[in-house]
Amino acid sequence: MSALGTIEPAPLDLEAAMDAAWPALERHDAGGWVLRAAGGVTQRANSIWPRALTAGQSGVDLPGLLREARSWYRGRRLPVIFQLFDNRAASALHDLLDAEGFTRQSETLVMTLSASADPVPEAITGTPKTELSPIELSTEPSPDWLRVWWEVDGRGGEDALATAQAILEGCPSVYALLRDGDGRAAAVGRLALPGGTGHGGLYCMATLPDARRRGFGTAIMRALLQAGAAQGLQGYWLLVTAANQGAQELYASTGFREAGRYLYRQERPRRALTGC
Repeated sequence: MSALGTIEPAPLDLEAAMDAAWPALERHDAGGWVLRAAGGVTQRANSIWPRALTAGQSGVDLPGLLREARSWYRGRRLPVIFQLFDNRAASALHDLLDAEGFTRQSETLVMTLSASADPVPEAITGTPKTELSPIELSTEPSPDWLRVWWEVDGRGGEDALATAQAILEGCPSVYALLRDGDGRAAAVGRLALPGGTGHGGLYCMATLPDARRRGFGTAIMRALLQAGAAQGLQGYWLLVTAANQGAQELYASTGFREAGRYLYRQERPRRALTGC
């Protein structure tokens, strides 16, 4: 039995769900690789998903596909980045990227949870400073929701935020927001609901720095899991960086277990020739 109970998705199913949960604004199918771009906003939406690897396709011309990818991203003035799982199926591509000098960065754990688990205690208590407000749920990210998430995780100005919002709204989702005792939006989260998968992905879990260690993140998570249960989901996944030990411990305490790892492989910028 897997971490998702009796239904164990093949690697392609999980990767396809992850792709659908964070859809790039521009996509190109290149012989089994999916080239994705969104103006450079977020690594995920501007990376290559080598779908052929998890689909078990053989005889793939890796150097040829890399040449095509380089041309496609060069035309958009974007670096060549792969979102690549660290497993046996990807070993040949990892070897090629090592030879080409691609970096290894942002190692990320994929953690999964069965819908049959009851990961969070029924009673979520407040702190001596404030009681928890009711969770606000919606099917679209409100300005308050976006402000909190972008303040914690955002990179860039208003144009980048608008692109990020378009990415979020590219997949049906439930958005959760929690306010502190003063009515200020303090914590948010998103449950992505890619159609046909029967599973939901937890994304954008963010709490403002001065609102942490007050149970807000746990309350957001529980609200999203309850929203998923109301829709009959069979399981959930989330992504957390390997360096974020605190978040891993929180998610493990609520029943999530590691199901795989991926990392980003980015081409090093080439130096232009200088001098006479």
